Amino acid sequence: MNNDKIFKLVDRIREHSFSLHCYLKNGFLEKVYENGLTNRLRKDKINVVQQSKIKVYDEDKTIIGDYIADLLVEKNILVELKAVKNLDDTHLAQLFAYLKATKIKHGMLINFGSPKIQIKKIIL
Repeated sequence: MNNDKIFKLVDRIREHSFSLHCYLKNGFLEKVYENGLTNRLRKDKINVVQQSKIKVYDEDKTIIGDYIADLLVEKNILVELKAVKNLDDTHLAQLFAYLKATKIKHGMLINFGSPKIQIKKIIL
């Protein structure tokens, strides 16, 4: 998938996340937001897999394990969801590590747990 399509897809994920947060506000467990975002993306005809098992590779391309992604959108964007008071550097480091280990180039970190939604986009 080319970068132009990825950036448009990222915008759609942002829009649906913002809309969901406006509706539910903060206060629910992460799974509620995961289900809600998945529902909205699927209604928009966007391919999304919840709790997707993704292979983790060592630097020599040996498979060394599996990682379960919250959401994998169109097989190109790894979405890590949080429902915490505030994002911090460890959450970004976690997403960066997942991208590096899975060889997926695009990731989003979305926090529904604060009064104002927090969305970060990372390109590896």
